[in-house]
Amino acid sequence: MSKQTMGAGDLLVRVGAIVFLVGAVGTLVTVAPLLLGTHTLPTPAYFVSMLMGVGMAVALCGLLRSALAQRQTSRERSAAGS
Repeated sequence: MSKQTMGAGDLLVRVGAIVFLVGAVGTLVTVAPLLLGTHTLPTPAYFVSMLMGVGMAVALCGLLRSALAQRQTSRERSAAGS
């Protein structure tokens, strides 16, 4: 395991990736019956598919938070060096 500390937004990116993967699996599960010609799944199964978008949004928020923290750190360092 890495000894690097987690930065701002890293946890959001990890959680977003997990939620995205759950949504991707849900999408595969809900599309499979349509392709195989079997009975469709109930409506709540389709809501799991929507987690792909939620996961993507959470991960993007984490990336934005990380970028803003790096920008602020860079500004503080350049102000201290002047």
